[in-house]
Amino acid sequence: MGELQVNRQPGAHAVRAPRQPRSMFRQGPRVRAGLAASALALSLALAGAPAQAAPSTFGPVIGSALLCRSELNNAYFYQYLTQFFGPSYKREGGAYWFRTDATLWGAQVKEVMVSDDSSDLVFIAALTESKPEELEKSLRSGAGTAFRAVDGSRYPLRKSNPGSTIAYANDKSKIYCAKFKPQAPLR
Repeated sequence: MGELQVNRQPGAHAVRAPRQPRSMFRQGPRVRAGLAASALALSLALAGAPAQAAPSTFGPVIGSALLCRSELNNAYFYQYLTQFFGPSYKREGGAYWFRTDATLWGAQVKEVMVSDDSSDLVFIAALTESKPEELEKSLRSGAGTAFRAVDGSRYPLRKSNPGSTIAYANDKSKIYCAKFKPQAPLR
């Protein structure tokens, strides 16, 4: 730590140790308890934290897949979503569900689902906070993709030429792209 310092002033004969810098490890028990409580509160807050903000690649990667403009590879999308949003919070309906905090085409995306291997389909889907009519308008202006109503019902599915579908999910929208898995070549 250092050598002893001798006070060389006339008439003074005291010897003292050099001043030690304060560190959090040398603090008293009250300070250490406060630091430990702060660390515990921070770790609890992070554990219950909402999904992480979307990376800059979210639109080109996930958005293109939802519009059926890229190859559908569920293993790739699972790895991508896990890397940027953490592990899926549930596995249900043949899919892994991820909480997201993202925006696509001006619509808030709260969840993204990626197919597991239990189905004949490979798909990626997203739940948005906008109504299907609003999402359709956003997609037409933001991505240049047109959708048409499949039937004349009150809640029609809307499909694009590449195969992307917008469906009602209560008062919100679900957009997805689904394709059959490629068959193994015959031998």
